[in-house]
Amino acid sequence: MNVCGFRFERGEEGYQVGAYMFNIIAAELLFAYLFAAIVVFTWPSPPWTLLEYGGIATMVIAPFVFYPFSKALFLGFDLLFRPRASEDMTRSAGDLPRP
Repeated sequence: MNVCGFRFERGEEGYQVGAYMFNIIAAELLFAYLFAAIVVFTWPSPPWTLLEYGGIATMVIAPFVFYPFSKALFLGFDLLFRPRASEDMTRSAGDLPRP
């Protein structure tokens, strides 16, 4: 449910692709940071098997976890370049004219 009345889909082509892009970037950055941290902290003998299977699990699970956040993040990014317009707002039942 959208409390403020602002639509997440702003009616342009490619909005879904932009949200997917932010989602994949977030998942890849999480994988890279975790991989680098584990290698650095266990350097004499890193657990390569754990890194291999943990990396696969991270890349499968992380996009599902980050997807709702990536839509909101892409909306914020889009608002930086294209400010809010009146057609971006949805009308609630209380705003409808009464007969």
